[in-house]
Amino acid sequence: MEKPYKKQVLLFYCVEAEELARKVAAQSDLINLQSINWRSFDDGFPNLFINNAQDIRGQHVAFLAAFSSPAVIFEQLSVIFALPRLFVASFTLVLPFFPTGSFERMEEEGDVATAFTMARILSNIPISRGGPTSVVIYDIHALQERFYFSDNVLPLFETGIPLLKQRLDQLPDAEKIVVAFPDDGAWKRFHKQLDHFPTVVCAKVREGDKRIVRLKEGNPAGCHVVIVDDLVQSGGTLIECQKVLAAHGAVKVSAYVTHAVFPKASYERFTHKNDGSEKAFSYFWITDSCPRTVKAIANRAPFEVLSLAGSIADALQI
Repeated sequence: MEKPYKKQVLLFYCVEAEELARKVAAQSDLINLQSINWRSFDDGFPNLFINNAQDIRGQHVAFLAAFSSPAVIFEQLSVIFALPRLFVASFTLVLPFFPTGSFERMEEEGDVATAFTMARILSNIPISRGGPTSVVIYDIHALQERFYFSDNVLPLFETGIPLLKQRLDQLPDAEKIVVAFPDDGAWKRFHKQLDHFPTVVCAKVREGDKRIVRLKEGNPAGCHVVIVDDLVQSGGTLIECQKVLAAHGAVKVSAYVTHAVFPKASYERFTHKNDGSEKAFSYFWITDSCPRTVKAIANRAPFEVLSLAGSIADALQI
């Protein structure tokens, strides 16, 4: 059987994603970094230039994006829409974190599902000489969002869970690991990928005006419990889950999320203080899908970054 063809890929990237792009390129001699001049006019609008534009004709091209705020999305979209039109052999957009993913619900008339809006925008990326654009996204918040994209693009949905499994196997108490899901949604998303671990499921129940976290099923007693979810914002649910698990006898509690959004520096709620206070979380594993957070929590316990670089390098060969 012939070995599968390996392609040379020219990888462009936004400013925020430079560190991750360099890690991706370090995974393979077949991935070569390219540069863009990210400038602005005096009025603040982007003044962009794709370096060596003529040299990328007939090449396989990719762009590593980070839609960390509305302020940076327009300039990146401008480049994303320009690259496929430069007569490239194929074009791949790597968007590790699909930022509007948690805004897919319409509970009353007037709600705007911005996840659908973003998917529609990306679905209109021009077709390259090689066909539709491939869009690589990790652990999108709601699985039904894959159907928001049109047939003009090819969404490739990847996951960071293999990185977590590899890390858990390295722990000295690997035999005592129990995986906890903070709600039924997380269980539906991830339980099949983690089915060789004992599991615990929590649930939010309404008591008066408050929503309280309760243990729904499973037994965490005497174990190192790892809470698994796709993303974290303020972290309130994780903290409430930790309290419930500890109250039911968990020896240690850790957490994993693929996307550490942490608006308004809410990661501070989890950092280990040097004041002798209780360290609620032994480990907090995140990926580097949100570069701003990775920079902010560098070398701060209990955080540990599991890089998507190897997985992205593999995805670029699909």
